[in-house]
This record gives sequence, structure tokens and C-alpha cells, in this order.
Amino acid sequence: MGWIIREYQHNDLEGVMRLWDIVGGGDRPSVFSIAECVGALNAREPAVVATSGGQIVGACAGTIAGDRAWVMRIGRLPEHRGEQMTSALLTELERICVQRGARRMAYVLPDEELFSEGLLKAGYERKPAVAYFEKLEGLGPGEASMLEELGGRVLPSGLWERISGMEREKGIIENRVVLPLAHPERAAAHGVLPPRAIVLFGPPGTGKTTFARGIASRLAWPFVEVFPSRLAGAEGGLANALREVFARINELERVVVFLDEVEEIAPQRGESPTSPAHGVTNELLKLIPAFREHQNRLLVAATNSVRSLDTAFLRPGRFDYLIPVGPPDEHARHALWSRFVARSGRTDVDLDTLVGRTAGFTPADIEHAARIAAQLAFERDVVQGAADAEPGAGTQDYLTALLDIRPTVSRAMQRDFDEDIEVYGRS
Repeated sequence: MGWIIREYQHNDLEGVMRLWDIVGGGDRPSVFSIAECVGALNAREPAVVATSGGQIVGACAGTIAGDRAWVMRIGRLPEHRGEQMTSALLTELERICVQRGARRMAYVLPDEELFSEGLLKAGYERKPAVAYFEKLEGLGPGEASMLEELGGRVLPSGLWERISGMEREKGIIENRVVLPLAHPERAAAHGVLPPRAIVLFGPPGTGKTTFARGIASRLAWPFVEVFPSRLAGAEGGLANALREVFARINELERVVVFLDEVEEIAPQRGESPTSPAHGVTNELLKLIPAFREHQNRLLVAATNSVRSLDTAFLRPGRFDYLIPVGPPDEHARHALWSRFVARSGRTDVDLDTLVGRTAGFTPADIEHAARIAAQLAFERDVVQGAADAEPGAGTQDYLTALLDIRPTVSRAMQRDFDEDIEVYGRS
């Protein structure tokens, strides 16, 4: 790909103007003049650029009026056609606009054209009159400040599509969780009740957090992560802190709440009803039914040790599904390696060897190995001055990287996980 996206800076103006001159004002015509776009840039309105080799090769400028942000102009050099740069520019511009309080993203085309198909795929909806495209973002009036207070945010679009490998888990979550929430009226026509709370369980590093973030991105709902460890020292105790956090979450119209390492606050209760663990678990058991009463809400709890959770916590009335997320099988590992190897552009890497050497590796393990291999190739090029070497990591680089990495999931952990699927799995 060879380019990166970043926020527009004041000294980028000359490069952006040169770009728009080369491409004739953008990939497509704009109803905003060059002068209006320059005025917006000088006024520090939201804008982003794509750079490659220190040169601006793409740009997207916008402006905000009330709760609506307008995409004023998009442009990218012709040689980057087919690299999804336009989509990446739009996504980053949307993120900045949402942070500044915009809820609706709008793009007006002067007439019907091929670019409309790309806008529809990006989540925009065509409105009557000219070719007006609008996208409703996940925040309502006043919600941006509340989301910031909670430490949450609206995640970039496309995170769900980027999840590679893990197709079995992804298929279950897509069909059981995402689709009913994304299409509630069609689900109701079939008597399907959209889920309100799910548990993802499995060994560490298998992608539970990635799936939670992907769900929020797929739904375009705000994402709030609750950290039990950060609440533990709050004034009034953990139970009171949980109650206050969920009360503030209730002020959001739509939200995905991620509760990681939930075993920390919902362990098996002891015999003494006055024990701290007993009180915290009781409080959480009260909060979940209240959370479930609201539409457009999803609680995703994740745990590395589902067997340590309180049995009352796992009942169907509180959680709709208990979905196992395990280490990738051979097919999934092949997909993961293919994705990471493709970054270097090398086509001679022995993927089958890498797949065979990484049984028990999690997606995080494989990504770490790929990162080390890329670093080895980079150092060989820059530090050692091996200018004649083919750029990018080769098979031996990956195998060298794997020598220092132990698989996260041991055989004993895999046996325990298989048992947990039989005992607790509910999907």
C-alpha cells in the first residue's frame, strides 16, 4: 500500500492544492469550490491527508455545521486507484468529525455517478434531491461529552471486515449477535429477539477484545470498555463504582459495553454473604437485567476462565450466548499468515511451513512473530546495508522470529478449553 493517513496540518496546504490541481479537483467533482475548501482548511475545519514518501497523495476536507459534517472534497493520485485510499480518508475524517460533536455525515454529488456506490457501501444513505448522501453517526445531542467522560469512543468503520481467520467464531457472532441487532425489524418478523448480553470465553490472546471492538464498528455504535481494575480503588468501593458507571452508560442511546476479565468482579461467591466478592457479584447481577431492558444496547463480557464465574451470572436470563473463542485452527492460521505476509508484498513465503510451526499460537502470537520478522528484514536493509536483498521478510525471517516465541495456548489449556466448550458453550 505504501501510504499513511494523518490529520491535516497547516503546512500541508501547498501539497493539497498541488494534488487537487493534478486530479482536477478530486476523484469526483464537488459542489464546494476550491476557494471554499481552502477557507475551511485555513479555518482549521476537519481534514485529513494521505502521504507516501513525504508527499501528499490524497486529501479529504470537511466542514461542520451544527451536528452535521459535510465532506467537501476528496482527491487522490490516479496511481493509487484500487487501494481503498478514498475509503480510508473518509473513515478518518468521520472519526475526527464525531470527536468534534458531529452526528451526521453528509456528501453532496453534483449528479448521479459511480462514486455513489462507494458511499452506499460506507454506510451513507441516499436522500431525495440532487444526489445527497447522509450517514447518521452513533452519537446524539450531548452524548459526545458523556462518551468522553466514560473513556469510550466511536470506533472506525471496517474493523469487523479486517478480522481474518477465526471464521467459525466470526460466523457465529455475525449470525447470532450482529445481524439481529443490525436488522431488528426483520428479526422481529421471524420472532427473533436481538441479544442484549453475551459472554466470550477462551484462552488469553485469542481475540475476544478484537471481536468486541469489531461488533461495535460493524454496528457503528459507541464503544465503552469498563476496566474492573480501575474501578476497584474508587471511592465507595467497586460495587458502587459499577453502579455509577452503568447509570452514566444508560444516558447513551446506543452502545456496546465491553467488560473484560469479568471473572474479577463476578467470581464464585463465597459462603459468607458479607464478603466483598459476594457484594460485587450481587451488584452486577442486579445491573445486567436493568441493562437488558433497553434496546440498542449490547454487553460483551469476556473471560479467560469461564469456570471461575458465578453460576448465577451465566444463566440464560442474563446472557443470551456464551461463545467460545479459541486458538485458530490450521485454516485460520493460514488466513492470518496470508494477511501479515501480504504486507511485505513477498510472494515466495512458505505459508504451509509457518502454519505447521504455529499450532497453539493465538492471533496475537502470530501478529507478534510477523512484526519481529518484518523488523529483521528492515534491519538487514537499513543497518546492514544489504541493498541487494529483496525487501520484506522471507520464510527464514519468520522462522527465526518464531524461535523466541512460545505459544500462548499450551496443551493443558487447550484441554481445559475443550471441556469448557462442552460444559458452558451456548451459541
